Amino acid sequence: MSEQKIALITGANRGIGFETARQLGQQGIKVLVGARSAENGKEAETKLRNEGFDAEFVLLDVDNETTHASAAKYIEETYGKLDILINNAGIWIEGFENGAPVPASRTTVDIFRKTFDTNFFNTIAVTQTFLPLVKKADAGRIVFLSSILGSLGLHSDPASPIYNYKVPAYNISKTALNGYAVHLAHELKDTNIKVNAAHPGSVLTDMNANGDLSLEEGAKTSVALATLGTDGYTGRFIHLGEELPW
Repeated sequence: MSEQKIALITGANRGIGFETARQLGQQGIKVLVGARSAENGKEAETKLRNEGFDAEFVLLDVDNETTHASAAKYIEETYGKLDILINNAGIWIEGFENGAPVPASRTTVDIFRKTFDTNFFNTIAVTQTFLPLVKKADAGRIVFLSSILGSLGLHSDPASPIYNYKVPAYNISKTALNGYAVHLAHELKDTNIKVNAAHPGSVLTDMNANGDLSLEEGAKTSVALATLGTDGYTGRFIHLGEELPW
């Protein structure tokens, strides 16, 4: 079993996932770059290695359970455990009408299904596949990349900054993911595993052209939750050290 900490990040070949890999690498953690494209994953691995970080591409498509199984088998045979699992991959496929998101009454069931498949159901599948390996670590950490847009409390508060920004399928998929994080954290509360949800902030990425935070800032919350000490919290919704309402 590897003495070095091993971290697996889904969707780590670009954006917040790639920057998360960089920041974990800076702490001497072995980073497994989960990506659904071998070309993109190997390119990310090369970039990280050229910066001096211990990185390795692992084929992992959140929407393909065959890759979940093959990646888990490889990690178990090679490293014997998984210290950190960061469920970073996600999609946003909704459109806009006159500059505003399509409202709930006209968001198609197909959009809801596709969004939930990736952001919720298949993310659960990834977590359940890798949980046995996380349990083998001395201090396992599971991080779900969520969004403040999943907060029902803030969506219901007319004074909140997101009150008038309703992107139904994406937002509700993150609400559901938050619910799963709460339940998994409770299930594992008497173990050495900590489970938390991260809001990265409004980060300028390929998915968010209107972001106002850098990738460096956006990755900080996931990295902090992935490296919590033994006295750290579990079952929380966090942005840069501050707790958000569910």
